Amino acid sequence: MSAGELFELIMPAAFVISALLSTFVLASARKRFSLRYAIALAAGTLLLPLIIFPTYLAITIWRKAIGPPQKWRYALPLIYATIVMSAIGAFYYFDSRTVDAHLARAERAKLVDDYTTAIREYRGALALEDDPHTRKLLAIQLAQAGYTTEAVSEFRLAQQGGEPDDSIHYQLGILLERLNQNGQASLEFQSFVASGTCSQTDARCESARNRLKTPQR
Repeated sequence: MSAGELFELIMPAAFVISALLSTFVLASARKRFSLRYAIALAAGTLLLPLIIFPTYLAITIWRKAIGPPQKWRYALPLIYATIVMSAIGAFYYFDSRTVDAHLARAERAKLVDDYTTAIREYRGALALEDDPHTRKLLAIQLAQAGYTTEAVSEFRLAQQGGEPDDSIHYQLGILLERLNQNGQASLEFQSFVASGTCSQTDARCESARNRLKTPQR
């Protein structure tokens, strides 16, 4: 399990524990303080549980309870817990459906060569935001998964969207060769050889030049 996966697993549990501690502090503090201070302590515990909760426990040593509250004794903590838990749930629900969340899950899937999940997450990100770089990443995963025709389409869309990566020409050349479209493949290799990338040292440039010299059957 990666550090990112561990973090995503721990954080929801940490928020829930903070919410439960906060609810406990609210119910307990109402026996010692006014409602205003009790709510302030509960909110502080929710936001800074490792600081406020031990501090509150220390306070309870010298500030004894003066008796349970007469009004809303159980209802107020229950309402508070419901609101906080609902807010946490809503936050994670909507956060898990953002572009960044889809891209993060796709990156984790790539680490274990899970092409199906990576493709699904990139498509989910594109459904929210049409980005040429994301289309290029999707095309790479489609190519690796064997979806050659779909990969070509996504590379084309990435180019049309303004993705500046010159290596797309090389990737397209390889894919078009697989589809026996050697004329189109040669044009892509020519574009790659003439690109700014090949003005520098790049092993793929030599591969593209060799392919132009030796037409693929």
